[in-house]
Amino acid sequence: MEKTHYISNDQLTFERIDQILKQGFKLALSEQSKNNIIKCREYLDTKMKNHDGPIYGINTGFGALYDKQISREDLGNLQRNLVMSHACGIGDEVPHEIVKIMILLKIQSLSYGHSGVQLSTVERLIDFFNHDVLPVIYQFGSLGASGDLAPLAHMCLPMLGMGEVYYKGERMSGEKMLKTLNWEPIGLRSKEGLALLNGTQFMSAYGVFLTLKVWKLSQLADVISAVSLDAFDGRIEPFHDSVHQIRHHLGQIITARRMRFLLEGSELINRPKVHVQDPYSFRCIPQVHGASKDSINYVSYVFNNEINAVTDNPTIFPDEDLIISAGNFHGQPLALALDNLCIAMAELGSISERRTYQLLAGKRGLPHFLVANPGLNSGFMIPQYTAASIVSRNKQLCTPASVDTIESSQGQEDHVSMGANAATKAYQVAMNLERILAIELFNAAQALEFQRPAKSSPFIEKFVAGYRKKVKFIQNDKTMYDDMARSVEYLQEVKLELPER
Repeated sequence: MEKTHYISNDQLTFERIDQILKQGFKLALSEQSKNNIIKCREYLDTKMKNHDGPIYGINTGFGALYDKQISREDLGNLQRNLVMSHACGIGDEVPHEIVKIMILLKIQSLSYGHSGVQLSTVERLIDFFNHDVLPVIYQFGSLGASGDLAPLAHMCLPMLGMGEVYYKGERMSGEKMLKTLNWEPIGLRSKEGLALLNGTQFMSAYGVFLTLKVWKLSQLADVISAVSLDAFDGRIEPFHDSVHQIRHHLGQIITARRMRFLLEGSELINRPKVHVQDPYSFRCIPQVHGASKDSINYVSYVFNNEINAVTDNPTIFPDEDLIISAGNFHGQPLALALDNLCIAMAELGSISERRTYQLLAGKRGLPHFLVANPGLNSGFMIPQYTAASIVSRNKQLCTPASVDTIESSQGQEDHVSMGANAATKAYQVAMNLERILAIELFNAAQALEFQRPAKSSPFIEKFVAGYRKKVKFIQNDKTMYDDMARSVEYLQEVKLELPER
């Protein structure tokens, strides 16, 4: 049975977006949203009939051309020209799953009735979502203010019968797509092009995607670090609740609690230890993973606000009889959050690689490079090199985008957020973190076998048993890149059931 999500003023949540995408929900406008859109459009049409003065973006040019007034008969052409002229993206294509989130978020933002679009325009975006019509959008082109102009122009071109889309696995022109689906091009009216292009949906879609992904990666970092800790014959004392309660950081407290849960019932963690302390990469898991959790929570707060916001310009308030040109398109809150997320993810990867390094050192009853006959076999020497190279790349990607700005539009747009660059590099860091954690698991599962017959906890044994269905124990040297790729696949597929608090 087809499932439908009704766009409304109710708060859109990350969990709901995840459900919509994974369970194939269709979208529809609630009556409330339809009324919001119609009321605002009717107000704008009436206003334009009775108002001869300039209103930015509605009967004027854009950016530095704000002082050029446009005649009534040219208002539709003005908006069409805007979409065409701003579609200047270049570089790699935006991943399809992020394009779909962009469409959803643009629909949500337009539904509040402060943007002045036609109902038919929003309904066409819903058609795109429901029929999996995915515009071809490029990663470079947005300065993150005035919103994500170039990416959103590419998203909207196919509504006019231009640009390109993917439909049923085929890349085709916007014109062919409209003919295939028997749809008419949308005829834009005053303000509509600006409402479609002004906004933060490119940055926001990346933020939503990354927030959903990093929640799981954060959990996996805890689980895999617990495997490594037990394989390294580590100590449980650094995870005692009292230690963390006196420092007060919530992420740290939650991480320590989760580690105790993951290691409960482990023979390895409970056996007597010769060593008094573990290296920081094991002993300080709560402090490091916890700090990243706290940053992720901040990022979630920022994007939870943004996905329920109106971010185009000018903003229309029919009840107050106001049309205000302001700056809700500015991506600074998102840019700062995305840079913070980059650092939080990079640190999870950095400490993971250090645990991998420790497992190879021939300590705690483990053979050098985790093979029974090192020398003849290089064993797990080079996967650590790979992890180290990715960690170094992530450090480079953590140079903040949000502190940069380059003047544009002849000085009218003299401070921009560069949040789009923050978004695309955060995506790279997330993909890299997943690879680093996969390499740690590859090593940790191998190391755990050398601690047999002692067993880890029931949770960890089940987790590793699932992994072993994809990646086997390695006796002698073999090509490892395929095992590393399967390790990534396991992290993407595995379902985790962990207490959040």
